[in-house]
Amino acid sequence: MYTGKTEQPCCLCDDPDAPVRVDLPPRAIPELKHGDPIAWQDVVGEVSIHFCESDWAVVRDLVLDAGMSPLPRCNAARASFDLREDFEALLDRTRDEPDQSGVESQLLERSEQVMAEYGQDSLHSERDLVEAKIVRWVLEADGVAPEGA
Repeated sequence: MYTGKTEQPCCLCDDPDAPVRVDLPPRAIPELKHGDPIAWQDVVGEVSIHFCESDWAVVRDLVLDAGMSPLPRCNAARASFDLREDFEALLDRTRDEPDQSGVESQLLERSEQVMAEYGQDSLHSERDLVEAKIVRWVLEADGVAPEGA
């Protein structure tokens, strides 16, 4: 039976206590470790990855200080996302391939807002900034977002 997106353990160490969640566009899946066989085009909505406290500190430093993406180390089996086939099984009907442009533009817009407002007495946290940078890198790599904008 279809149960929808679930909370997952840390995508790096498999710790079940993973309080930090980062939402990414579906096209991030191929960048994840073991993500190649997953048809990211069939994902409905965003992809969520989770981190335990100790790994989050490393990821935060990697993204903010070193300017590197943690995605190649994150196990795709620990990502949380909904596949079109799951909805088809639930609804007992075939759905069209999802249009990812809405999810991507929403995540990109939110990322640009966070990067523009961060540190200016905004309500954005360091987690928001890390998520914004990763989203931006994923979309730039596939030519969806203009580089450096």
